[in-house]
Amino acid sequence: MKRIKDSFVALLSEHYPLLSILVGVGLVSSSMGPYQNVDTQLEYSAASGVLKWGMPYMKYVGDWINQPPVGFYTEALFFKGFGLSFNKGVALITFIGLGCTFLVYKIGKVVYGKPTGLLAAALFGLTPWELALSRSFLIDVQCLFFSLLFLFVGIHAIRKNSFRLFMVSGTIFAFAFLTKFYAVYALIPLGLFYIYYRPKNLKRTFAWVGAYFVPLLIFFFLWYQVISGQGLLAAFKNTDFNYHNSAGVVPSYFFVGNFLLNGLGGWLLAAAAVSLLIGFMFRKFLSKILIFDLICLATIVIVGSVDTVLGAGLNFSPPYLSAIKYDYEALPFFCLLAASLVDKCVSFFNSLKSKGRMSMLLFLSVSLVGLVLLAAAILLNMNWAHHFSTWPFLLFKVANTGYGIGYSFVNPAPIGKYSSMMGVQYLGFAFVLSGLMWASRNKLGWVRKQVHHE
Repeated sequence: MKRIKDSFVALLSEHYPLLSILVGVGLVSSSMGPYQNVDTQLEYSAASGVLKWGMPYMKYVGDWINQPPVGFYTEALFFKGFGLSFNKGVALITFIGLGCTFLVYKIGKVVYGKPTGLLAAALFGLTPWELALSRSFLIDVQCLFFSLLFLFVGIHAIRKNSFRLFMVSGTIFAFAFLTKFYAVYALIPLGLFYIYYRPKNLKRTFAWVGAYFVPLLIFFFLWYQVISGQGLLAAFKNTDFNYHNSAGVVPSYFFVGNFLLNGLGGWLLAAAAVSLLIGFMFRKFLSKILIFDLICLATIVIVGSVDTVLGAGLNFSPPYLSAIKYDYEALPFFCLLAASLVDKCVSFFNSLKSKGRMSMLLFLSVSLVGLVLLAAAILLNMNWAHHFSTWPFLLFKVANTGYGIGYSFVNPAPIGKYSSMMGVQYLGFAFVLSGLMWASRNKLGWVRKQVHHE
């Protein structure tokens, strides 16, 4: 009996940090929203259309929604089992959002280490950006879930040199792409990982890459040509590129940065920037970590640049106003980059602990800056969540002119400052913080002993 008890305690101790973060994020998410706008109503209509007509029509037969089908069939399947309701659909999206948080942890653990994975999951789950989308009936969260899943499986396939796993990743990519075309952005880090592991046989590389896209081509043809009968060209007739910004609206080339300050917060952006700077400054000691920083940076830059070109360069209205959706695939990589400060500090310490007191002071200074930025990022996001859950209207700004321009939501049921749901929110915050503290207890004690020994 004692052995079983000890095993249970050890298992709980091992998995409590992740479990508490997921429970905490789930409690915080469930305490706010659901958020609504025109897009959520259109997508709810399309999911309802699958139940009514078997196809994602919105108002009548032939009234196709201008999106790929997978997300709507997933939602319709859920509605089939649990009943058709907007709030139930939002609950499904919230649950999928928790899946995204879990996958951010898994990718962070595989690429950087467990501490980074845990912190990245907490940062990701509590950003205003993620909280708003995970409490809205939008397919973007489903797309990100499949994107992170095929990336995670693909990284394992590349490391293990497993063609079977690689094809599993390719099949999941097909589902991600046919949920929303933004999934293509997750091919950037996967491709860079593939290049990093230096495939030596060029013929074999082309065979693997070609095979990877076969499931997508099959599913793409089956849906657009055979099942729906829209024709292959229908996929390229995106109405987002039919609308230009209205007269008098001149998008700044920095509108993505304006949005990131709203969606992520300045402290998280600062933590990501400092993390990258430390990686470059001490690349002699952090060379193994720096390569993954560069992969995150490349993904962020490409996603943001494409949105900037579409919104400001080509003056299209949806990429400008809907940066919250167009840049969503970059969100996990901001969180991974910022959270990697933890593993950088540990690696930095291991490299410097035999180099004297000045080196140790340098380590302590760098660590202190990193910890302050990360703590501030989490606390600021918690404060943001606390405030905007009480607002009836939410706007993610891309410009600060007048009342602001950006992507907006309506919250028909904002919670009161002293309501029971606010108590649920505080409990969620407490779970997240307890998980992070539990995960760091041994690490902080170890560093303290090492510094004292020096």
